[in-house]
Amino acid sequence: MALKKFKQAQPPDSTNLKTLATAAAGCTGCDLYKNATQTVFGKGKKKARILLVGEQPGDKEDLAGLPFVGPAGELLRHCIEQAGLTMEDIYLTNAVKHFKWRPAGKVRLHQKPSMGQIKACRPWLEKEVESVKPKVIVALGATAATSVLQRVPRIGSERGKAIKDVELADYIILSWHPSAILRSIDREDAEAKRADLVSDLKLAKKLLSK
Repeated sequence: MALKKFKQAQPPDSTNLKTLATAAAGCTGCDLYKNATQTVFGKGKKKARILLVGEQPGDKEDLAGLPFVGPAGELLRHCIEQAGLTMEDIYLTNAVKHFKWRPAGKVRLHQKPSMGQIKACRPWLEKEVESVKPKVIVALGATAATSVLQRVPRIGSERGKAIKDVELADYIILSWHPSAILRSIDREDAEAKRADLVSDLKLAKKLLSK
C-alpha cells in the first residue's frame, strides 16, 4: 500500500508557546483533526531542561486538551519522581498532536499514527524544541523516536544511551512509552521496562550537568 502523503504543518514564525498552541489548534496538516476532539499541544516550563516526547494524545488527553493526563501520564510522573526529577525540569509533548483512534462499541481504541502523519506533524515538534531549547530530549516509544531521529529506531538496542545530536538538543535518549508498560501482560516485563524508564530519566538528569 502506498504511503498516504499529507502537507506538513506550517507553524507561525514564533517561539512563543502560547502563540504556537493557538495556531496548532487550527492545524489541518493531516487528516487526524477530523475525528479528534481537539489539538493537544505540549505543556511545561518555557526553559525546561528536559523535553519528553510521547506518541500522541490518548482518549483522556484528547478530551482534556492536555498531554499525559491519563494512566500513562500518572505512571510517567511516578517514574520522573523516582529519577529525582520534578515537573519543573520537564516539558511534555507528543510527536503527533491529534488522537488517532477507531471505534469499538462505545470505546475509542488507540491506533498508531502513520509515517505520513508523523512527518506532517513534525514542524510543531521542531517549533516546541526551538522555543524550549532543552539540553536533553527523551523520546518515549518508537513513534516518538521516529519523529525525533527521522528514522525508524530499534528501541530494544538503542535505548538507555546518550545519542549526541546537533539538530534538536545536545543529547537524545530513547526509552519505553509508559503505555507500553501498562499494556504488558507479563509482570516481569512490565517491571523491567519501568526500571529502564526510570534509569533513562536518571541518565537525562545526569547529562544536565555535562
